[in-house]
Amino acid sequence: MPSSVPRVAVLGVSSSPFSGIEVERHLDLATLGAGAAYDVVLLDLPGARAGEALRSLRMDRRYRFSLIYCCQDQDSWCAALGDGAPPPDLGALAPLWRLWRERFGVFSHGAAPERFEARVLAWLWLRPHGAVRAVRDASVAQHYRYPLLEALEDDETPNAFAWLQLMTQQGWLEAAELLDRVRLCVSCGSGRLNYVDVCPECQALEIARQPSLHCFTCGHVGPQEHFLKDGLLLCPNCLSRLRHIGSDYDRPLENYRCRGCQAFFVDADVEARCLDCGHAHVPDKLRVREVRNYRLAEAGRLRCRQGYTANAVDTDRFGQLNLLSHKSFHDLLNWQLQLVRRYKQPAFSLLGLRFVNLAATIGELGELRGHALVDSLVERLQEAVRDTDRCSRVSEEILWVMMPHTDAAGLAVVRQRLAQGAERLASEQIGRLQLRQVGFTAPADLLEQEDAALLLARLNGELG
Repeated sequence: MPSSVPRVAVLGVSSSPFSGIEVERHLDLATLGAGAAYDVVLLDLPGARAGEALRSLRMDRRYRFSLIYCCQDQDSWCAALGDGAPPPDLGALAPLWRLWRERFGVFSHGAAPERFEARVLAWLWLRPHGAVRAVRDASVAQHYRYPLLEALEDDETPNAFAWLQLMTQQGWLEAAELLDRVRLCVSCGSGRLNYVDVCPECQALEIARQPSLHCFTCGHVGPQEHFLKDGLLLCPNCLSRLRHIGSDYDRPLENYRCRGCQAFFVDADVEARCLDCGHAHVPDKLRVREVRNYRLAEAGRLRCRQGYTANAVDTDRFGQLNLLSHKSFHDLLNWQLQLVRRYKQPAFSLLGLRFVNLAATIGELGELRGHALVDSLVERLQEAVRDTDRCSRVSEEILWVMMPHTDAAGLAVVRQRLAQGAERLASEQIGRLQLRQVGFTAPADLLEQEDAALLLARLNGELG
């Protein structure tokens, strides 16, 4: 029988007292890694050293997903790879570790995360408030790096920024706070750029600020020094004497001169020169990249819970209900709305279901009993949903059911069956789970110019 108390190690030379749980002290990483892996590690080190130790531990497969806390000040690496500061009473580590162990057992039905994508999602899944955090590092060409991705990559070497964008497009991750916006070289992708002023005529670097004069008599423009002769102002072109500014001459706006082509100009052009590959670019043509943190999206949590080794729809318990992706469901709903708006028939109905407190109930019951509850919900739904109906699950709590050739009376029958199933769940006293329903029948309930997005938003507001 597995122990309910974690084995806790403390790494560091500090003699800080730790109360509430038994700990084993180690002075360095070598002694920590010599024996069996610990369940929880406390880094009693200054921020910079803690960050280095944390990076080494995360690259060790035994501690890749483990709970690791930094006891002293934390640097950006600690925030990116660690679990924050430990609780004041270390006795609270035991329930935190048990929850971590339970979630690890549920991830992908207990399958070990082997692929890079699965490892990243597993790390985030084990930490409800975890994130893939960017760390500023002047030693890398793009100025930022993602330590978590580097620690979990193993033999795979994905481009961090491209991979995060791909995961966001697929819906597994979602963008969090924006940290910075950097500009990169179009040729090599480096962010090490030098911005220089150049001549707008010949792009030469040799330019200088130089006062100039404009002769009203002949229109000649030249350096001020060329107009000075024996203490007088004389135009070098027409030899007119310039006495009064505004009537004989003035100072033009062109105060810069190119020493290469001798051109005068008001403002120099700006050129971005890459310090790595040497290519020069117009600043407007540079690649702009937003640097963000990322967290696990709703679809990513569903995939972690329901299985990552195969297609998410195939492994989803709700996938037995002819489940469609959110985009496919939107497209199908729009098509149905167009048909019924043009031909007025056949009628179809849309049913929205919200399992209120589903996530909280699963948390109360535990991951294993919680999934047994999900299975019972699917059985109830299968009693009401037909083979021709199509469903889409947009979050853990909300499910949409599209029922072709179903009028208001048919919708009422389905809602009654589901209400009876909800009463049975309530009689079993399963947590605080409740079922809310909202229905729609076209063309009777269809509003003018309402598409799938507007319809779902309206009905979603009624679900609460």
